[in-house]
Amino acid sequence: MKKDWHTADIIAAIRKKNKTLASLSREHGLSSSTLANALTRPWPKGELLIAQEIGVTPAEIWPSRYFDENKQPIKRTVRNDLPNNSDIT
Repeated sequence: MKKDWHTADIIAAIRKKNKTLASLSREHGLSSSTLANALTRPWPKGELLIAQEIGVTPAEIWPSRYFDENKQPIKRTVRNDLPNNSDIT
């Protein structure tokens, strides 16, 4: 199985897009340090936001979170039960 990307490589890929992890967090209505959680522990929504910015799939960055030791996909879902900023009045 492929290894997960090193945290520094993920941050470097984001920097190549002229962004920081903090600015990407704020862009999506999150606290500036929130997306950093996805670097150290599984969080599908955060992983997806980071991967979309880099232009790859989350499974490419974190294969250990998406495939088991037999290379079979692990079922994961993204919760979508929080309101968008536009829903808050």
